[in-house]
Amino acid sequence: MEPTVSKDLTPESVLNVLRPVQDPELQKSLVELNMIRNVAIEGGTVKFTLVLTTPACPLREFIVEDCEKAVRTLSGVEAVEVDVTAETPKQASLPDRQGIDGVNNIIAISSGKGGVGKSSVAVNVAVALAQTGAKVGLLDADIYGPNGPNMLGLADAKVMVRQAPDGKEVLEPAFNHGVKLVSMAFLIDKDQPVIWRGPMLNGVIRQFLYQVQWGELDYLIVDMPPGTGDAQLTLAQAVPMAGVAIVTTPQQVALLDSRKGLKMFEQLGVPVLGIVENMSYFVPPDLPDRQYDIFGSGGGEKTSEELGVPLLGRVPLEIPLREGSDEGVPIVVSRPESVSAKELTAVAKQIAAKVSVAALSK
Repeated sequence: MEPTVSKDLTPESVLNVLRPVQDPELQKSLVELNMIRNVAIEGGTVKFTLVLTTPACPLREFIVEDCEKAVRTLSGVEAVEVDVTAETPKQASLPDRQGIDGVNNIIAISSGKGGVGKSSVAVNVAVALAQTGAKVGLLDADIYGPNGPNMLGLADAKVMVRQAPDGKEVLEPAFNHGVKLVSMAFLIDKDQPVIWRGPMLNGVIRQFLYQVQWGELDYLIVDMPPGTGDAQLTLAQAVPMAGVAIVTTPQQVALLDSRKGLKMFEQLGVPVLGIVENMSYFVPPDLPDRQYDIFGSGGGEKTSEELGVPLLGRVPLEIPLREGSDEGVPIVVSRPESVSAKELTAVAKQIAAKVSVAALSK
């Protein structure tokens, strides 16, 4: 016997009850944003596709729950099936800067000084985004100290140069943990120091941007060298950037340098997504419930408040985080249950959400 279904249960009625449900970040109706698609009724089951603005949406569960609650207010609904996908919006183009074909968003991870764990944050953010289903590339632009291959388990990788259909030579990136990687380390002997002047540095960064077969990417993460030099200027002036995250430690000297970097990107017209406070506290392996503020505390929060930018996260110092970097297995892969991995994953999702909101708000 066929189940009795309310005559009021139609795709149109489903869209109507979903119309008041908003994207929490954009504060706009999911229906008006065309995020609800393929509505179908099968007996008492309502099916539809929810298209998020990033695979790394930090509020995914809340949005799905709000949709299900709204649909269940209709009479005759016995079950709700939501197929969740994502379409990452492309950042706005700029007339004086050349984008990269197939790359939707270019995001820099920078720091005012060295030794704050910037590369570790960049690698883990890239891998965390890939774990959500996003297509991710990592450009290791820290030309003088390229650590990306070691941290991604690609220290012995060989990259290929081939000829593109237009006759130009292009570099094939290496790949591991869901991330495509290009680094200066692939092009030099591991014991060879890089001694370059500004114009040569400018040239290789442009090659890494435009002469690499990146393919289709939701996010290209750029691990910048520390400081405020030629590499930052080259990147900011070459490509339209979706934003930059500044990595610091709670120490006063690191915070002072991070302010300079933040101000430089603001002057270059690059949106500052926020601050990541790394090495916020130490978690001893034998006492996981303890934390020690060995580099001070509250500095990142205070700086973010003073400068009016978000604090994206406070990443603790844990021995597995260091071990993962040394062994080529990022902590978001090796120890996803750890405090550091959870915080880095949350940072990655915040970055993705802010980039999507900015792209859709313009």
